[in-house]
Amino acid sequence: QVQLVESGGGLVQPGGSLRLSCAASGSIVSIRSMYWYRQAPGKQRELVAHITLGGSTNYADSVKGRFTISRDNAKNTVYLQMSNLKPEDEGVYYCNAEMKIKIELGFRNYWGQGTQVTVSS
Repeated sequence: QVQLVESGGGLVQPGGSLRLSCAASGSIVSIRSMYWYRQAPGKQRELVAHITLGGSTNYADSVKGRFTISRDNAKNTVYLQMSNLKPEDEGVYYCNAEMKIKIELGFRNYWGQGTQVTVSS
């Protein structure tokens, strides 16, 4: 009934930029917080950035000053602008959204399928 679809990943050289998008669709009543996570090979999934419905943001220390999370509430979409990318930023990037859908009473978190970001020269 609901989908989160990420896009925008790919191969980029160190120092380069990418913009990820994640669009939510389906029987959505409301979306509260939205998140970007990433998972590098052999490592646990980690929170990269978070944005509230009102637009307040938080970032992992490792990406502060380089990544910017934003959202378009009219489009149910969250973005992650990544600049000055480093090899350690490489991994699968997942979006997560706290959503209420029509057939459920409360909010719960949904995951996208992920998009690969590769940082290499």
